Amino acid sequence: MTPVTPTTQAARGLAGAALGAVAARSAYRLLNRDGERSPTWQRVNFRGRTVTLQEGPALVSGVCAGCVLAPGLPPRVRAATALAAAGSAVFGAYDDLAGDTRAKGLRGHLGALAHGQVTTGAVKMAGIGVTGLAAASLLRRGPLRTRIVDTLADGALIAASANLVNLFDLRPGRAVKFALLASAPALASPAAPVVGPVLGASAALLPDDLAERSMLGDAGANALGAALGAAAAARAPRPVRLALLGGVVGLTLLSERVSFSKVIDRVPALRRLDRWGRLDPELPDAAATGSATNAEAEPADAAASATRTEAATPGPAGVRERGAAEDDPTRVPRARRSAASSAPG
Repeated sequence: MTPVTPTTQAARGLAGAALGAVAARSAYRLLNRDGERSPTWQRVNFRGRTVTLQEGPALVSGVCAGCVLAPGLPPRVRAATALAAAGSAVFGAYDDLAGDTRAKGLRGHLGALAHGQVTTGAVKMAGIGVTGLAAASLLRRGPLRTRIVDTLADGALIAASANLVNLFDLRPGRAVKFALLASAPALASPAAPVVGPVLGASAALLPDDLAERSMLGDAGANALGAALGAAAAARAPRPVRLALLGGVVGLTLLSERVSFSKVIDRVPALRRLDRWGRLDPELPDAAATGSATNAEAEPADAAASATRTEAATPGPAGVRERGAAEDDPTRVPRARRSAASSAPG
């Protein structure tokens, strides 16, 4: 068998990126052709602008189409990546459309389970975990013991990556920028054909995210992270996969204590990157509090992201937002349900 050169790998990755971009943009236009007639997928973001959550389904459509059509991928890798992305998107969309405010963040959902309450977030976590294991099982062959260990580790990497990217979806374009920066170097690695469709689909939808016409929602952010986790599971050697798993889990646990948004705002380089391309990039996030005055305080990004797009319920001010501020009283959620939405709450 002729070895695949780095140039060929990069070319395959770029071809996959082009396919993912075209598929994602086409799906986005198709999904949004009804415009205002799709209130179920509308939310009000942290500035008070109405945005659509259909960026998420468009992204997963682009990722899956790109993975199926991209050159140079074994059938098992195509199937595993598509399964990881699609499965995470389904459970993320469930939490987007039927989410509740009974629990927030990893600790909140686990605490609710300990008291016999099953939240939509807990269902999402379990569902993404199962689909992650299923996707990982498609990638491994060999002795049974080794296959079981690798499947468990890879499944955890896929599920944890899905959650981590979702933690960054608190401001326009932030989650996509994080994913692009974290995975772009993989275009020069054997993972290029797998990563390409993910990067292409994400980059194609970034302008609408930055312009505050759309947002990923849990469906898109979870799918984006899961697809990147599947790419790492498919192509990276075991030591690298384990190191990535440790890093992802570490960041997730850290988010329960530390506000990533505060860190970004305090580091000038990160703040400039975070606001690059956004509407009114020089406007501090705190200035947007006028559009979301009843945000609830939460300790850190994990809780804020986990509740970002939950269904609104009546409250003292007439509307209760889903999602809430972090420990900073000026923090506001990325989005809340539009008052016109007819989705279940």
